[in-house]
Amino acid sequence: MATVTSSDGTKIGYTKIGTGHPLIIIDGALCSRAFGPTPEIGKMLSKYFTVVNYDRRGRNESTDTAPYSVDKEVDDIDALIKEVGGPVHLLGFSSGAGLALQAAARGLNISKLVLYEPPYITNMGGHTPPADSVDQFKKMVSEGRRGDAVKFFMKDLVGMPAFVPVIMSLLPMWKKLKTSAHTLSYDASVMEGFTVSVKLASQVKVPTFIMGGEKSALPLRNAVKKLSEVMPNSHLVILKGQNHNVSPKALVPVVVEKLKN
Repeated sequence: MATVTSSDGTKIGYTKIGTGHPLIIIDGALCSRAFGPTPEIGKMLSKYFTVVNYDRRGRNESTDTAPYSVDKEVDDIDALIKEVGGPVHLLGFSSGAGLALQAAARGLNISKLVLYEPPYITNMGGHTPPADSVDQFKKMVSEGRRGDAVKFFMKDLVGMPAFVPVIMSLLPMWKKLKTSAHTLSYDASVMEGFTVSVKLASQVKVPTFIMGGEKSALPLRNAVKKLSEVMPNSHLVILKGQNHNVSPKALVPVVVEKLKN
């Protein structure tokens, strides 16, 4: 593992594989290089790009520095870009797509942007996360209720049926989920109330591919559609047969096609 030091002294762990134009992958909530889909996706993409998989601050092998801010997470990406040499492509998943959008809006040295299903809310129906999500996450973690924070994320933010987190809490993976529970408030902060911001979207100047799954939940399908409508220089791509847990085999060829052309 290599590390890079962010502006506030936080050590960001990352892995770099492959050759070609640099591409940084940004995980969604609770995921890292040790847990989640991006290591496999990165390995497949490394045939075409120099792929950087990193641990977002507070996760796995990256350190953390309080207090948290979205600007600090953007600085982490900026440090990685400077380390590997920009401009870079960014590929973000879920709330990681929201973070990629934040980075692009701030003018980082980015060539192209791929956003897979950032979980914004629209006025077109669907589940609405609580407005005080950030505060609720902080309170539960400060009280040592990490499991409750993960359950709150699954039920109240994602909109899963109540029995799903109960069942998942009995599985071996639950321990890994609880380990990153303190970062759930970070994801909620990145999403800024989970509302599509026309102002933020309008600040992105680079070519952007907004992707979603044909079989994803209605709110996610509405979100990518709305974002593509308000973001200049963007293209909406819907993957047939896919949902929020996208298959790497379905995703990677499309990402390669869009970024290589």
